[in-house]
Amino acid sequence: MTDEDRKDEEQPQAEQPSAEQAPPETEQPAENPDAPGREAEEASGGIAEQPAPEEASPETQEPVAEEAPAEAEQPAAEEAPAEAEEPAAEEAPPAAKPADEPKDSAKAKDVPPGAELEPITIEPQRELSAEERARLEAEEEERARAEAAATDDAGEEPGPAREAVVDLDANARIQATGKRKTSIARVVLRAGSGEFQINKRTLEDYFPRHQHQTFVRQPLLTSGYEGKVDVRVRVHGGGIAGQAGAVRHGIARALTEIDPELRGELKRRGLLTRDARAKERRKAGLKKARKRPQFSKR
Repeated sequence: MTDEDRKDEEQPQAEQPSAEQAPPETEQPAENPDAPGREAEEASGGIAEQPAPEEASPETQEPVAEEAPAEAEQPAAEEAPAEAEEPAAEEAPPAAKPADEPKDSAKAKDVPPGAELEPITIEPQRELSAEERARLEAEEEERARAEAAATDDAGEEPGPAREAVVDLDANARIQATGKRKTSIARVVLRAGSGEFQINKRTLEDYFPRHQHQTFVRQPLLTSGYEGKVDVRVRVHGGGIAGQAGAVRHGIARALTEIDPELRGELKRRGLLTRDARAKERRKAGLKKARKRPQFSKR
């Protein structure tokens, strides 16, 4: 091949790259809107479709205006959680209380029970008016009447069960011993007008309750010697009710020494029987005499 033929073959190969590079030169204005060639085309009005995007811009701006209030509402929504978080911040200190509780419990142990209570103020006693005294006296009388009615031996009998048969000598002294529970009474009967002397005190003074006074007089009323003998008693042990029972038992025994025929009547009424009823002692392991603690399986 000659040199001219080689040049002819190389020329088309050199032109091909130029043809392939031409399209990118025409596409550059579309990719670079700021290029000088695009400014010239806009000035000449070559592109007629560009105003459409400019007309759509107002429509696109409206949603932006509408979104602005939404953005303005967001701070309010963001403030609400802040307010809701405040109680949580306030509730945080109680969580630290358990650490302080041992100190409080230690202080509570040192303080005696009831120290936090207010002291009771004792009001000075005031003088009772006449109406209040009368009311209290009426209540006491009513209480004594109820006590008398609650017992079988409450009211005094209208008259003696029998007339006194034996008259005592002026110098006669009848002695007997009466017992009840843990009380012991030594009774001495003499001829007289029905005077009572118990431990050198009168009957009303030693037994202020009407029930006990009636209890002591019962043997004399039954036998008919009420107001015909004087009674002297020395009693000790037990309580007031037990001593009254011992005095009654001793008087009944002394009357049988005066008149043996009274024994059947006094026995029938239970005045000669030594009342052995007493409170039973508590046993070891029990709550009372016979009351047991409740059984617990576990």
